[in-house]
Amino acid sequence: MKTIAIITGASSGIGKEFALRVAKEYQIDEIWAIARGEDRLRALQAGVPVKAIPLDLTAPASVDALSALLREEKPNVKILCNASGYGKFESFENVSEEDNLGMLDLNCRALTQITYRVLPFMTEGGIVVNIASVAAFQPVPYGNVYAATKSYVLSFTRSLGRELKSRKIKTLAVCPYWTKTAFFDRANRQSVITRFDCMYEPSFIIKKTFRAMKKKKKDFVVPGAVAKLTVFATKLLPHKLVMSVFLRQQKLHKK
Repeated sequence: MKTIAIITGASSGIGKEFALRVAKEYQIDEIWAIARGEDRLRALQAGVPVKAIPLDLTAPASVDALSALLREEKPNVKILCNASGYGKFESFENVSEEDNLGMLDLNCRALTQITYRVLPFMTEGGIVVNIASVAAFQPVPYGNVYAATKSYVLSFTRSLGRELKSRKIKTLAVCPYWTKTAFFDRANRQSVITRFDCMYEPSFIIKKTFRAMKKKKKDFVVPGAVAKLTVFATKLLPHKLVMSVFLRQQKLHKK
């Protein structure tokens, strides 16, 4: 039985960085890399064989295809990393219904469904890593649906970890701050976000992620001092004030 890592969103950004590093941190035989762009998946040089699985996870049938492959090969899934997701920064009314529902579908439904389908193939010592966001800790005007989906990811991941404790399978929610990826090409196309006080490199996020993955009691990680300070403030201050500060920073109070 071969030991594998399954990574969604593996063609770019945090998912790609995770794929490039996972074989250096864990003993695995193969990476199953999932994303829509097949060419970029095939170009991954991760140190172990990469099975490129081009799927659009907004289509439920895509998860069925992954399930069929799992049943056929019956691997031991050592690591599942759900890194697929997208956001839109704009007023709720100006984001299309398709995009608002699409964020729910990809960020929540697909992540949940994939986790459900993969768990039967995980054994003791396995780990589920879900990419959330610092937005999970606060309501975000002009990013309300995205932030709500990430709150779901954080809550789901942490509570699932308690359920899986008896199977000795760990879960980890990764909550990055602003990160230099192609995410913003789509999320901030209308330039609603005008001030990025700090931008982290994907490699830094993944370095902190793998460190947290090896800590038994860690079920979420907020990489970076600025990110940690932001989360601390959202816990200390009333969320009405947090939202007002965000709106002033982005000059959205004038809209």
